[in-house]
Amino acid sequence: MGPTASGKTKLAMHLCDHFPCDIISVDSAQVYQGLDIGTAKISIQDQLKYPHHLLDICTPDQAYSVSLFKQDATRLIQASWEKQRIPLLVGGTMLYFHSLINDLSVLPPANEAIRNQINDMAQSDQGWQAVHDYLKTIDPISAARIHVNDKQRLQRAVEVYLISGQSLTVLQNNMNQLKPYHACNILLTPTNRSILHEQISHRCQYMFDHGFIEEVEQLYQTGLLNLSMPSMRAVGYRQVWAYLEGTLSHSHLLEKCIIATRQLAKRQLTWLRSWPKPHMYLDSFAKNWMFDALQHVEYWIKNFKMDQK
Repeated sequence: MGPTASGKTKLAMHLCDHFPCDIISVDSAQVYQGLDIGTAKISIQDQLKYPHHLLDICTPDQAYSVSLFKQDATRLIQASWEKQRIPLLVGGTMLYFHSLINDLSVLPPANEAIRNQINDMAQSDQGWQAVHDYLKTIDPISAARIHVNDKQRLQRAVEVYLISGQSLTVLQNNMNQLKPYHACNILLTPTNRSILHEQISHRCQYMFDHGFIEEVEQLYQTGLLNLSMPSMRAVGYRQVWAYLEGTLSHSHLLEKCIIATRQLAKRQLTWLRSWPKPHMYLDSFAKNWMFDALQHVEYWIKNFKMDQK
């Protein structure tokens, strides 16, 4: 796991060259058909050589939830295990990873009255910033990883506290840990932020040079989608959508995509810094980083036999 543009897919394919792995994608945008360029989905040729599960499993007008991911991933992990292979989960959607470790079902269900109360708070002069400021006072850890513009998760974090009287962080830390398997956690955490930013800029430029606007325009022209749908809230897609609607100029489009992607990477790194141990931090821009990863996985395999859970 790691931030966008940190080399996760590259490492995954490298590991598959050395170990009997089945790749399971952990990406909330790559599940959608037609979202290829903007999600940096691997080519068809690479997919034939390195099959990725959970790519292109639903249409952009459908909603794919954390609970659905957990069901699908758990089924695929078990299927891989039964073949005496290694399930290799790869991606940057930290909430999906989190769902496999914690039992999210113990959180209180949604409460419409409480949500209306939170929406009323967001109607103040400060808007959702007021809700985010309130979250800082009751749950600073959640506030650090939830962006002020992520209204859905922001609302949920405050809602959980107002219903239960306990913060989302406290409840998640108290959840029963689901540990049916030994997990080898490799966290790609580039130490040189400027290099990561440069990689993100190159990736965004590559996307626009290879038809990203045209890809979003095809989705836009279907008339089936809007910005309230999870698929179109993905980083990059909502910026191009705004350009197609005429609310964002072409001259600022690339810059806005780069900024949004950097902000995403920052949030992903915040998640990783609080990830439960044990795990291996790996600087994916350092020399011989993939060799270090191979050594780590090889050690892990030797210490945990395939017949162990």
